[in-house]
Amino acid sequence: MKNFRKKLISVLVLAFISVNATCQEKTSSVTDSDKKVEKEQSKKQKKYKLPKIDLSHWSVTTPELNKKGSATNVEPPAILNYAKDERLIPYMYNDSTIGALVFYAYPSEATTANTKYSRSELREQMAPGDNTTNWTFAQGGTMKGKLAMGEISKDSKGKFHKVIIMQIHGRLTNEQRDLIGQKDNNAPPMLKIYWQDGKIRVKTKELKNLYASNIEMLHEDAWDDDDGYTFPEEVGFNKFTLEVKVSEGKMVVVLNNHVYKVYENIHMKKWGIFENYFKAGNYFQTRDDGAFASVKYYELSVSH
Repeated sequence: MKNFRKKLISVLVLAFISVNATCQEKTSSVTDSDKKVEKEQSKKQKKYKLPKIDLSHWSVTTPELNKKGSATNVEPPAILNYAKDERLIPYMYNDSTIGALVFYAYPSEATTANTKYSRSELREQMAPGDNTTNWTFAQGGTMKGKLAMGEISKDSKGKFHKVIIMQIHGRLTNEQRDLIGQKDNNAPPMLKIYWQDGKIRVKTKELKNLYASNIEMLHEDAWDDDDGYTFPEEVGFNKFTLEVKVSEGKMVVVLNNHVYKVYENIHMKKWGIFENYFKAGNYFQTRDDGAFASVKYYELSVSH
């Protein structure tokens, strides 16, 4: 009888150990499985990236004609819904695999005042939905972006077409416009930054007559292009950063945080008569048939 009890106890103990081990295996298996699922989901989530750009103070112009026969323009708050806006989807869209906002343009009939080229380009609005509130050099401002050239066509000579990727555009106040009898508020762009043959080229304005009166300076034909400056560092189709900093009588353009081009001269001081606004995106510089370009912005910020 004692032997039987001993055998029974031994059997029960072995059975308990076996069941407990099985439960632990199942628990471990479930835990491992859950972890694998979580890792896979985490990997999938990491594949989708969004650009670091707040569009609440930008409007955009595209190469598509609107119902009135002019270039399509979308302002805040509508621009915030760009991912679902059929007017914008072909020209301004997220590439979520790389985390960029892509601006696509081609030659079209949708041009803006005093231009012959089309664009997919942002226009700064200090007051959302309002183009009348702008800034002067005395007030100052900084625009910084991280971007890269996307696909771009070539001309008949095999050279890549040009794209303006950043600008500082001048603007007449209503009083200045009326003073010179102009029909709109358009003034020249003080700054144009090009992607050209894989390098960054900067063009600014210079006053033709340094003794011109304040009224004479308001006319577009009072200003001319400078000779331009090309940064020696090649960016090609790689990511790069561009920063534009302006203050009274001074403008600095910075490439990749370490190469500087400084403008501090009489032309910058005279430019203080104008109001300004920043622009960024893809202002395509050709009318060639079949031409196209895309510009990828990963980050874009403005401060004043």
